[in-house]
Amino acid sequence: MDLQVSVFLLFILFTAGHSLNCNQCPGVSNACDQIPCPDGLSNCFAATAYASALGVSSSLVTVKSCAPAGCPGGSINLGNIKLSSYCCSTDLCNAQDSPDPSTNTPNGKTCFSCDGQSCSSVMTCSGSEDRCFKATGTFGGQSVGVKGCVSKAICDAASLIPNVQGVSCCSGNLCNGAQSITQSFLFLCCSLLSFILLH
Repeated sequence: MDLQVSVFLLFILFTAGHSLNCNQCPGVSNACDQIPCPDGLSNCFAATAYASALGVSSSLVTVKSCAPAGCPGGSINLGNIKLSSYCCSTDLCNAQDSPDPSTNTPNGKTCFSCDGQSCSSVMTCSGSEDRCFKATGTFGGQSVGVKGCVSKAICDAASLIPNVQGVSCCSGNLCNGAQSITQSFLFLCCSLLSFILLH
């Protein structure tokens, strides 16, 4: 009996102090560190922004870090720029880059996207992108707007992103309107990655 109690107490001592370890990559280099997560961060996170030109998709930047519970996973599709992310809760589970959303199967959903000054292009959503969205933000004094497809989990967390206002998501085909706005895909993606990395 004493042996069982001793083993139980040792188990509690060794597991109580264990914190989650995650890969941390700043996004500007391929160098990653393995770090213990601070209190309050119970998930590992990975996000990758992809750009496509002439039908070829390539990775722009990958960010990996610790994240709070309930961090969003899914994808945002802005046409030529796509952002994919995932969360997990075991040691070093964010070793892999987020998958390229270009390889996902179209799901039948259609949304408006922006191309130059016009936001009347129609795009086909894929994978878990079950919502259309539109958002505006201010970057360097310039008004920036984007439209596209997004996964529900990311849309639910999008209102927390600094410098981005007017995030709205809807579930019907082409429900995000076709009006023209000034836009920049890269500014929104950088803002999303910055928010995810710093929170």
